[in-house]
Amino acid sequence: MSSDSGDGAQVASSQPSGSRRPVYRVESTGNFWQDAREAFKRISIADDFQRLGEMPCARNSLMSGIASGVGVGVIRIMSAGFLVGSHWAVGTFMVVSLGTWTVCQRNIEVERRKIQKVVEEMPKRFIKQKDTANDESGGN
Repeated sequence: MSSDSGDGAQVASSQPSGSRRPVYRVESTGNFWQDAREAFKRISIADDFQRLGEMPCARNSLMSGIASGVGVGVIRIMSAGFLVGSHWAVGTFMVVSLGTWTVCQRNIEVERRKIQKVVEEMPKRFIKQKDTANDESGGN
């Protein structure tokens, strides 16, 4: 599913070669500035916004942040003025977006761990069932 490109990065091979492919793991060169330059080259705002719906939890957290930011901003603008209200709106957007994204990511991780545990326990259940079936048939 992944292939190794010439610069030491593993990338997904299921996408066409002309499109930007997500980098899953990159080996560090040990030079901070060179690594930072390489990371900066991979940033594409247009591609990131086009794939925003594919990112886990991004849509829900942004929508929650926008809605709460607008709500708090409008209330604060009516009571304290435009500058204060806009500061409250941006702050509320950031806090709510980051909070809901963090909670969503934690829930996804908990679900992954549960699934992994079930997958690991599945063979043990079949072995126990076979052993009990053999004991019952062998005892008669």
